[in-house]
Amino acid sequence: MTQRWKITVEYDGSLYAGWQFQQHDMSIQQALEEAVFAFSGESPRLSVAGRTDAGVHALGQVAHFDLERESTEKTVRDAVNAKLREQRHHGISVVTAEPVSEEFHARFGAQNRVYIYRILAARAAPPALLRNRVWHMRDRLDITAMNAGAQHLLGHHDFSSFRAAGCQANSPLRTVSLVEVTEDADAAYGAGQAISVRVEAKSFLYHQVRNIVGSLVPVGTGKWQPEKIAEILAACDRTKAAATAPAHGLYFARVDY
Repeated sequence: MTQRWKITVEYDGSLYAGWQFQQHDMSIQQALEEAVFAFSGESPRLSVAGRTDAGVHALGQVAHFDLERESTEKTVRDAVNAKLREQRHHGISVVTAEPVSEEFHARFGAQNRVYIYRILAARAAPPALLRNRVWHMRDRLDITAMNAGAQHLLGHHDFSSFRAAGCQANSPLRTVSLVEVTEDADAAYGAGQAISVRVEAKSFLYHQVRNIVGSLVPVGTGKWQPEKIAEILAACDRTKAAATAPAHGLYFARVDY
């Protein structure tokens, strides 16, 4: 009897060529599928809640696969992690594994996706321990202004201005339920501002979160007024927005079902 398994995964995206299979470079998907095969002798294809790009990290990525082999939650989690270590697929960890019904689908069943973008600002020296973990910048950011600009993005809109050229979505319309910029004075970032931009929606366009962050940063530096975000959104023109934020500051944080 086939059992469907839901796994929650965290990973360091700087070590891989993104989630999806690549012809010449190791991906998160390939590493996990190889580990599942080594543990079970079966070759299921993993379905994922959100395909992340190279350099993007995950705190709570969700995927599912089907196995004929009978097993337990602990065995699936621990065995896959053991095989990942044996195969030297570092920086990937299955946090939980749980049996679910065959109706569960990691991608199509998702009702809300949460991304967090991390910035280390107001610091001249580049990060050492947080290299490839945050977007580093020398300027101090005004998070009050950034939050004011972010409010223009809430609701159901045409997000063409924040959509990458390679996006394959049929429609640029998306509903964003939260964009929040916060500063953590107690974060272990050393000198500088530890800033997080949290964005929530049921689904996203390609590079939408990174493009949103890229345009909020000029608001934070004072180059743009918060109302500029509304102008960019209304223009429905990618060239009106700022450059895309680097991949290494982005984290796929959570999926709600």
